[in-house]
Amino acid sequence: MKNEKFRAVIEPFANGFVKNNPTFRLVLGTCPTLAVTTSAMNGITMGLATTFVLMCSNLLISLLRNIIPSKVRIPAYILIIATFVTVVDMTMKKFIPDLHATLGLYIPLIVVNCIIMARAESFANQNMPLPSVMDGLGVGLGFTLSITLISIVREFLGAGAFFGMTIPGLSDFAMSIFIMPAGAFLVFGFMIVCFNAAVKAFEKRRAQGGQAK
Repeated sequence: MKNEKFRAVIEPFANGFVKNNPTFRLVLGTCPTLAVTTSAMNGITMGLATTFVLMCSNLLISLLRNIIPSKVRIPAYILIIATFVTVVDMTMKKFIPDLHATLGLYIPLIVVNCIIMARAESFANQNMPLPSVMDGLGVGLGFTLSITLISIVREFLGAGAFFGMTIPGLSDFAMSIFIMPAGAFLVFGFMIVCFNAAVKAFEKRRAQGGQAK
């Protein structure tokens, strides 16, 4: 019984990295994925902001799932999500104004990020608070990891830098196309292929190991 309860809490978190990875598996939230990943710092900041909103909105929606009328659930979700996005926006503006200015409109646009709405509708609306929070944390960190990896590749190839620090000798050979929109699509597509190939190879190896036993 305890194992089942533990699994019910941990499984949503684990699925956020692979099965429900919003960037490489579900291909959701492509607007911020393509727009803000010109530097690693942008990517990780956007990812963590989205994770906070996911966790908080999932928790509140789960708590109110039996109270919110079905007919108005979508507007209610948007109101809840917008509240937490406002908290994030105001906090960033106060404490990290430079990053806030760099990310600009994409912080308020977290309100309409389809990742958050999808988890609210498909998970938080149907599950208890703790699993919902863990789902938000898993999906959020999966999103953060994904766009940070894309950002690192784009910044490294396009600017010869790593987290804003120029790499001596490499910057002379930087290919600016990778920090342009075309480069975003190239890196995004390549990393989707690599991620899914790695997952398939792992699942195949795991299946073969299970059959051998």
